Amino acid sequence: MPDVIVLGAGMAGVAAALHLQRRGWSVALVDRQSPGRETSYGNAGLIQSEAVEPYPMPRDLFALFRVALGRGNDVRYDPLALFGHVGPLLRYWWHSAPARHQKISAAYATLIGRATAEHQHLMTAAGVRDDLVRRDGFRVFHRSEAKLDADTATAERLRENLGVAFRRLSPAELGTAEPALRDTGAGALHWLDPWTVRDPGRLVAAYAEHFLRTGGTFAHGDAGTLAATATGGWRVSTADGPLKAANVVVALGPWSPALLRRFGLKIPMVRKRGYHRHWRGGQNLDLTLRDADFGYVAAPMAAGLRITTGAEFSGVDAPATPVQLGRAEQAARGLLDLGAPVEAEPWFGTRPCMPDMLPVIGAAPRHRGLWLHFGHGHQGFTLGPATGRLLAELMTGETPLVDPAPFRPARWAR
Repeated sequence: MPDVIVLGAGMAGVAAALHLQRRGWSVALVDRQSPGRETSYGNAGLIQSEAVEPYPMPRDLFALFRVALGRGNDVRYDPLALFGHVGPLLRYWWHSAPARHQKISAAYATLIGRATAEHQHLMTAAGVRDDLVRRDGFRVFHRSEAKLDADTATAERLRENLGVAFRRLSPAELGTAEPALRDTGAGALHWLDPWTVRDPGRLVAAYAEHFLRTGGTFAHGDAGTLAATATGGWRVSTADGPLKAANVVVALGPWSPALLRRFGLKIPMVRKRGYHRHWRGGQNLDLTLRDADFGYVAAPMAAGLRITTGAEFSGVDAPATPVQLGRAEQAARGLLDLGAPVEAEPWFGTRPCMPDMLPVIGAAPRHRGLWLHFGHGHQGFTLGPATGRLLAELMTGETPLVDPAPFRPARWAR
């Protein structure tokens, strides 16, 4: 019988399993799919050291009306599904007030500051090949000089306060760095220290393979079968039979609140759907490029050039509506020769965002042996190893690498 069952084999779950295993725990990892096949697969492949401030909701009326009228491509919503999002979104808006956001960012930065180092520890242990990861940043493309000036001012503040490194590129400098671009606009901001991954799902799988090589176990199973045992532990059904353990970690991303509601824990979550598709062209793009005006990221991947979208608010089981991806494709064709799509249909998945923009890490209130590790928003791929270590330290009674108080589950689990 394992010491702990970890539900969810995305970046957050795999990293938590590895860190617990390093501390001598016997760990069973359970998921309905193979490791790294959900949201951890479908992102832009960025390990972001510059993202020290989570993205707040706009507070001014002009920006809110622009979103409401669908003028931009960063956010799209289905009016018929909006009612189900209103409560968490209002809380998100409340937490986006400048004073609250500043306090949230201070806590968030402690995790982001550990992201690349914690990934490197796991990459070294797992023997991840150098050609999977680049360590020379990514660029943010702007068509408007005024918006690039505003972005630069933010970058200068972050450099002064937190040492975040960047370089502003003129249109000519951008053209030299990326000769495949048809338009260099007003130039770009080059964040120098983030890492980019050519196959995000492959990185999660590499971590999972290391977990298995060093004694961990993996089973296909349904997290919905989780139940408390008569002896005070936990049980879950898998294809290999039932698993029991004294402890269980819920690392199910956007599916976590639905499972926890069965145990009387009502946790609000902002669920953002995102899309991506690979294109056979665009292979001459050197570094990952975010188009600030059209809310997408173009990322060179092993499978082709991946175009990823912003946030869509739709029903939980709504069919795919890749409107943002279509707009992103049109904008990207003005910059690059995309060629034909690789897949017949785009991929889509859901990002789990908490109303206060901070992940949920720690012990669930009133439930012995139940631990929570989810709600990383757009940064689960970046933060998984750092938050996985923090969770393992809390579970083993070690001194945590950062102050865990801002991330405690009790702030939401009522």
